[in-house]
Formats: sequence, structure tokens, C-alpha cells
Amino acid sequence: MKHTKNSMNDKKFYSRPAIGTIVLALSFLLLAGSLVLAVSVGAANIAFYDVWKAVFSYNHSREADQIIMSLRLPREIGAAVVGAAFAVSGAIMQGMTKNPLADPGLLGLNAGASLGLAVAFSYVSNTNYFTIMIFSFIGAGIGAVLVFGISSMKRGGMTPLRITLAGAAVTALLSSLGEGIALLNKLSQSIAFWTAGGVSGTTWAQLKIVAPTVFIGILIAIIFSRSLTILSFGEDVAKGLGQRTLLTRIILMAVVLILAGAAVSLVGAIAFVGLFIPHIVRFLVGTDYRWIIPCSAVLGSVFMVLADTAARMINPPFETPMGAIVAVLGIPFFLYLARKGRMLT
Repeated sequence: MKHTKNSMNDKKFYSRPAIGTIVLALSFLLLAGSLVLAVSVGAANIAFYDVWKAVFSYNHSREADQIIMSLRLPREIGAAVVGAAFAVSGAIMQGMTKNPLADPGLLGLNAGASLGLAVAFSYVSNTNYFTIMIFSFIGAGIGAVLVFGISSMKRGGMTPLRITLAGAAVTALLSSLGEGIALLNKLSQSIAFWTAGGVSGTTWAQLKIVAPTVFIGILIAIIFSRSLTILSFGEDVAKGLGQRTLLTRIILMAVVLILAGAAVSLVGAIAFVGLFIPHIVRFLVGTDYRWIIPCSAVLGSVFMVLADTAARMINPPFETPMGAIVAVLGIPFFLYLARKGRMLT
């Protein structure tokens, strides 16, 4: 790909590999530091040396080791995993739809996954975590089909505005259906946990399922990141450069459903992470998705770990819903983008 306007449908393409390398390296350092901080602080503060001992020389007789390895470490790793999943799925959706407001939580995927959870809890006996995740995938798929189907019904096909409006309508519909099913089956308290969002109660058994799933999804996204970069400049340009656009869209949409479904099954229907993290990354590294995808994954992890830490520390020993923490930052950013009417470059 060349830095020319003609080759990319009069859109700017700019890649900053040097800055991308620096951003990625610093993001990994931030992730390591945020994990140490998150595991160390809480209702009982634990010294860094004790954290080190718990991780590398675990002793079940030490109370600090049990707190770290059984409670804090799995929940913070879970926060990192879902942060990466939400951020990468948002980046993919923004690139595919050329919609700067695209986010799994705003375009019906998270609401669909929550509906899948409600159905699983209500009508499936002996529900295990793998079953919950499968129903989340199915629900996210239903949300995606509805949003993209509705937004493409009118002449002229899908536009960013139509996708956003369809996403708002489908999100409201599926959220209401999920809450209705939960109320009907007296499961409103259980579903409320996912609605509020949080990683408390995350276990190693859950991580053994969701972490490899998210890792594979992100790996596929990285493999197709060059194709996504070309696709982000328009269908005609992508076809002109020899891209198999339909196949690329199907694979990337499947990745989005996997990432969003896995994340919601663990943390709940949290919006906005996939909205503003890719925008921040795009501002730093340019419009090349070979850098946007991995940098979004790591920075999304950092953000969610810090958000969970804030949720635990704002009003100890009680926990503030993580979804509320994210919304405080995400809603102003959403309004800023809506007001500016920015399109991806």
C-alpha cells in the first residue's frame, strides 16, 4: 500500500511503525504494572514482595497467597482478557463498517449476548460455563444479523448513521427481551450481575475456556489485519486491489462474534471499551490495522484492569459496577464523536 490519495479512494493512509513499536512496548509495560497494582491493592493491601512470592512460590498456608491466587489474580487476568476482546472487536467493526461509532455494546452484539445468557439460565438445565459462552455467541450473532439486516433494508445500503440507529434500536429490544425472560423466570438478580458488569468471581476454570478463545480470535484478527486495512478504505478500493471482500467480512465478523460473546459471558454487557480504545490507538499509530489490532488489544487490557481496580477502590469494601466506571469515560467520548460527525480516515 502506498501513501497516495488515488490508491485509497482519496483517503489518507498513514502508518507509523516506529511509534507503533514504542506504543506496543509501553503498553505491555503498563499492563504488567497495572496487574501488579491491581493484585496488590484492595480491602487488604498486599506488598509487592508478597505478590511475587504468591505467584512464583505459592504456599496454600499463607493467607496472602490464597487471596492473590484464588481471588485477585484470576479476576485481573479476566479483566485483561475481556478488555482485549472488546477493544479488538470494536476496532474490527470500525474498520469494516467505516463507522467511528461502531462498538459491540452500541451495535446490539452485547445485548444479544446478554439475551443468550438469560435464555441459557432460564431454559437450559445444568448450565456450565461452556454452555453460557455458546449461548453468548448465538445471541451476539442474532444481534449482528438484526443490526446489519435492518440498516441495509433501505435503498443505498448501510451507512454509518443507519448502522448506529439500528444498533440503538436492536440494543433496546434485545436488552428488554433479556430482562423480561429473567423476570419471568425469577432470575433478575443473576442477570443483573452481567448487566452491571464485573469480573468478581472469575475462576481459573473459566479462564481456561475464555482466554484461549479470545487469544485465537485476536490472532486471526492480526492475520487479517492487512486485509482489514484495505477494506476500511471502501469496497471498490478493496476489490480493485484484489481482495476477496466477502470472505474477509465473513471471517472478521465471525471473529467479532467470538470476541464479543466470550467477553460478555465473563464480564457482562459493557459498552464503550471497543469505541474509544481503537480511536486512541488510531490517533497514535495511524490507520494501519497491522498496528491498530495488537495495540488495541494491549491497551484495552490495561484499561479494563485499571477500571476494575477503580471499581474496587472507590467505595471499599463495596464494589462499584465496572460498567458504570467505563460509562463515565465512554459516554462523553461517544457524544464528542457524534457531535463532530467524524469518519474514519
